[in-house]
Order: sequence, then structure tokens, then C-alpha cells
Amino acid sequence: MALNGERSALSGLSDLRKEKAEEKENLWKKILGEVQSSERNKLPSWKSVLVLGENESGKTTLIAKLQGNEDPKKGSGLEYAYIDVRDEYRDDHTRLSVWVLDGDPKHAELLEFSVNADNLEHTLVLLSVSMTTPWAIMDQLHTWASTLQDHIDKLNLDPDKFKEQQDRMSRLWQDYVEPGDELEAGSPMKRSSRNLENDDEPVLPLPENVLTRNLGLHVIVVVTKTDYMSTLEKDFDYKEEHFDFIQQSIRKFCLQYGAALFYTSVKEDKNCDLLYKYLVHRIYNFPFRTPALVVEKDAVFIPAGWDNDKKISILYENMHTMSPDDYYTDVVVKPPVIRKAVAREIEVQAEDEQAFLARHLSQLQAGGTGAPNTPQGRQESPLRQSPAVQKTSERRVSTGVPPNQIGSPKKMWRPPSQIESTKPGVTQASEGVLANFFNSLLSKKTGTNAPSPGAIKTNDKAAMRSDAAAELDRLTRSKKPTSNSTETNNSSEC
Repeated sequence: MALNGERSALSGLSDLRKEKAEEKENLWKKILGEVQSSERNKLPSWKSVLVLGENESGKTTLIAKLQGNEDPKKGSGLEYAYIDVRDEYRDDHTRLSVWVLDGDPKHAELLEFSVNADNLEHTLVLLSVSMTTPWAIMDQLHTWASTLQDHIDKLNLDPDKFKEQQDRMSRLWQDYVEPGDELEAGSPMKRSSRNLENDDEPVLPLPENVLTRNLGLHVIVVVTKTDYMSTLEKDFDYKEEHFDFIQQSIRKFCLQYGAALFYTSVKEDKNCDLLYKYLVHRIYNFPFRTPALVVEKDAVFIPAGWDNDKKISILYENMHTMSPDDYYTDVVVKPPVIRKAVAREIEVQAEDEQAFLARHLSQLQAGGTGAPNTPQGRQESPLRQSPAVQKTSERRVSTGVPPNQIGSPKKMWRPPSQIESTKPGVTQASEGVLANFFNSLLSKKTGTNAPSPGAIKTNDKAAMRSDAAAELDRLTRSKKPTSNSTETNNSSEC
């Protein structure tokens, strides 16, 4: 009996252990299941954006604006960047990869590093053109779309899988509903990304000219630098009908590729935030409730699935001097390039230093004192030859100022007593006459108002002449004793 009791106790203990082990295993399965379900709800990290466009079309600046970067740096080849994406509803965030291809066509081979058979369905393509060169917009769009098509054709894609991706793009176009109509069952705003990936609904026939070139990718055409439209109007005489013609041409291109259209300006911050919201809506299926914007010509927004030929035909009403069927470059003509005449500077060849020194050495040995080209052996510089520059002797004669007083304002005038004590001979006489003459003028006018020019009376002039004559006589009489004293000094020295 005791043995049976022990056996039953042991068997009960083993059963308890098995139950606990099973519960533990079920707990881990539950945790793993919750993790897997949460992973499905998280934002995917393998999504990417490919940016194509010519150089100077604003690609780098636009991506920097979407990143919130105020100091963009341009690169070359194939650039990589990323945009931080945050989902406020699920409190989740991820990084959206961005590839920017150089505008040089020779870099098209680098597309294999950004778009391949594995990530094609997770890639959105952004085609960038600039309003600064409106005459080249259509050629650039067709060039880059053809480049992308050629790259996709080279990929080793499963035909059935690629057809499913094309059908998905067609279905997204057909399922577009105007924002605000949330009761519509097919509204893309009410469908999750998982439902879109597993959608087995049949594809209905598309309208005419829609998705005739289905790349199986989300495509957005971005016209940058729309603030330049005012310059086109002012400097190139663009009218409203020209901008309508450009818009209808771009919208027809977007219909063919199932693309959305944005007119943006980073400088004036137009449609940049809206472009970001539309990107995350297309890639991560975030809610987006902004309708089409066609009122402002420099801030146009056409979502994919909204447009058709009938809506585009509204633009034809403003075209009076052109037809929508005209060839694009016949209407939007490239302006002629005006080349400004630039005066070429004559290159001056410097003489060899050793030859220069040898030539001057020979001249010095021959008895010359300088370079030739002048009779005195000195070449006149332009400063010496300039008639505006006078020699020192010429300035002395013209101004009547002695050489030792030129450039010294303090020596321009001194009292007669100082002049007589320091300057002998004729110089002393001339300075004394001038000083006496000006002193007489000042003494005559003391205590009276200064007369106007030409108002000096005749008797004043006569008085001044007599004073000057008297001074000359005095200086003449004082000259003889000076000369006698000089002779006496010379004889004593001998």
C-alpha cells in the first residue's frame, strides 16, 4: 500500500511538471505571436524613393526640404539619403531610403544599386523638372521615363509577379475617391496596406490614355522652382496661356504613367509639406485628405486617379494663340543665348631676368646710366609724361612760392621782420613786398565790412600803389649796405 501511494504521488508530480512545461511553452508561443503581430503593424523599413532629373533641377534641395535639412550638400553619381517617418497613431517611426541619381546620363548604370528585382514593388519614383527651363520639361520627362523603363526591362523579373504589380497600380487608380467621401467602400483611405497587397479584385478597363505605360511603380512628377514663373512673365513675356499649355502637356504625360503631379517651390515653401504627406500616404498608406489643387498656377497638385482628359480640356479655354495639339517646343521656345562681348586682355610676356640684367650691365659698361629709348639714357615713366603732373620747378614758377616752402603750410606766410632777418637779396625783397602788400590790404579793411568784388575805390588802389612803391624804395636803399658788408666779410676772410 505504501509503495502504491508513493507511485501515485510520483505520477501526480510528473503530470504537474508536464502541465507547467506545457503552460510555459504556450506562454512563449503567445509572446512570439504577439511580437509577430506587432511586427506586421510596424512601419516597414525596406521602402525607398528614387529621384531622377537633370542637374540643377532642384533634386537635392527638395529632398533636403523633406528631411528638414537647411544646408544641403550636392554630390555626384548615386547619392543616398533618408527621411525620418513617424506614425503618431501607432507611436512608431522608421527611415525612408532616398536615392538621388546624378543628372548626367552616363550614371544611369548606377540604377542597379537602387532598383532591383527584389525591391521594385517597394520603390516610388520621383521625376524632377524645373520651371527655370520650361522649354525642356517634356524632353526631360520622356528621357528619364525611358531610362527607367530600359532599366526595368533589364531586370530578371517574374512576369506573373510584375503583372500583378501593374494590376495593383491600375486598381489604385480606379479606387481613387475624392477626400471627404469616407462612406465609399473602395476608398484607399480606409484600406490597410495588407489588404492592398492581397487584393484579388478584378481590374476594370481603364479610361482612354490612362496608364498606357504602366511601370508597376508609384510615380510622382514634381515641377520645382515655380517661383520663377514671375520672372518668365516679366523677362520672357510668358502669358497665362503659356503656363496652361505647359500644365496640360505635363498632365497628359502623368496620365500615361499613372503619376501624380506637384508644383513646388522650396524658396517660397509651396506644396513641400503636402508632398511629404502624399509620399507617406502612397508608401505607408497614411491618411491623406487633401483634394486636387488647380487654382494657383504655381502650386498645382493633381493626385493619381483624379485627372482625366475632360478635366484637362478646361485649360484649352485660355489658349487663343496656340492649340493643345501643337508641338511643345514650337510653343514654349527656348530663348536665344546672348553672348556678351568680352574684351580679351593682351597677355604680357615678361622679359627673362638674366637677359634683363645682362642688357643693363652692357649699358652701364658702355657709359650709360639707365635704359635707352631717351636722349638722356632715362626712360620717361607715364607719370613723368603726364601733362597733369607738373615738375617741381614748374610748380614753383606758377605759384611763386620758394622750393623750401612747397608742401609746408606753416611756411606760406611770416611777418616781414622774420623775412628780412632770414632771407637776403632778391628773395628777401620779393617776400617783403608781398608781405607788406597784403598787410596794407588788411589794415585798410580793418573795422569795415568786406566789400564785394570790384567795389574797391580808386583812392584805396592809389594808396596801396604808393605803399608798395615806398616799400620798394626802402628795400632798394637797404640792399647796398648788405652788399658792402658782404664784401667786407670776404676781404677779412682773405
